[in-house]
Amino acid sequence: MTGVPIRVSYQSRVAYVLARTLVKPVLTYWPMSERWLRAALVIELAAGRLPRPRRTEIEPVPFDGFAAEWVRAEDRTDDGAVLYFHGGAFLFCGLNSHRAAVSMISAASRLPALQVGYRQLPHARLDGSVADCLTAYRWLLEQGYPPDRVVFAGDSAGGYLAYSTALAAADAGLPMPGGIVAVSPWLDLDPSTKLADRRQLRRDGYIPGRKLTRLVELCTGGAPLDRMLSPVNRELAALPPSLIIVAESEVLRVDAELMAARLAAAGADCELQVWPGQVHAFPSLAVLPESRAAIREIGRFVRGALARSEVSTSDSSTVVAESDVDMTA
Repeated sequence: MTGVPIRVSYQSRVAYVLARTLVKPVLTYWPMSERWLRAALVIELAAGRLPRPRRTEIEPVPFDGFAAEWVRAEDRTDDGAVLYFHGGAFLFCGLNSHRAAVSMISAASRLPALQVGYRQLPHARLDGSVADCLTAYRWLLEQGYPPDRVVFAGDSAGGYLAYSTALAAADAGLPMPGGIVAVSPWLDLDPSTKLADRRQLRRDGYIPGRKLTRLVELCTGGAPLDRMLSPVNRELAALPPSLIIVAESEVLRVDAELMAARLAAAGADCELQVWPGQVHAFPSLAVLPESRAAIREIGRFVRGALARSEVSTSDSSTVVAESDVDMTA
């Protein structure tokens, strides 16, 4: 697969061991009550003390009920945009935690990135998060960005939002974006297949399988799971080309492979990359060699999406020109 290294760096090996020994046990026994959900804000507040990315312009963009920000690396053009949805299981993280990775994506794609701080639990459930992301997409269109020059991207829960927002746009009669990038996406809310693979659950660097069922209950408000909430179960033929990046040993690999297969069956283009030796959503860590390599792959895909847009525009112009000639003849 293009861009996927054969060898695993020592930095990624260390990150994997630290995740398994320090992070996964904490998440396994973390009580997912509303009180403790609010305590998750500490992670985002702590991330706010990190240094701002170098050679990057940050511009807040206020929305009604949620925040967003433009992340513009040097040497970018403004003839398109990446619309980025951060991960964090709809519980953790936000604009602060993902700013460094989004800055690197802006640099790799040579485009500005609009990062969306959508509402999360306990303030909103899945429908509220998707509504915020769709609002941000509508805003981009209103600013004059052509839809085929906007690429949706997100990691983990943000990968869910990348696909769900595209599907919500189709339901609303809006045009499709030029592409979708999903890193370690959570795409099948039914946990049964993931829970049945005990070997993969043990191998995963830090996602605790015992929490998946509880997380679904929180996301749906305890209502019976509607299978159509899972992007893998939706009609996918209208979706633009996708790039899916996933770690070989993570529990959400099954979701990535299922989505790739169903996109192919629907006739939608999809490139699936399975990276060995990595933890869940590793590109968002930004500091690992493989994080940087994966972000270069994201940049390659985004630039390819814009190139397809240029070819499509050129073809349309040619058709119009030929039609004009015929009419004058």
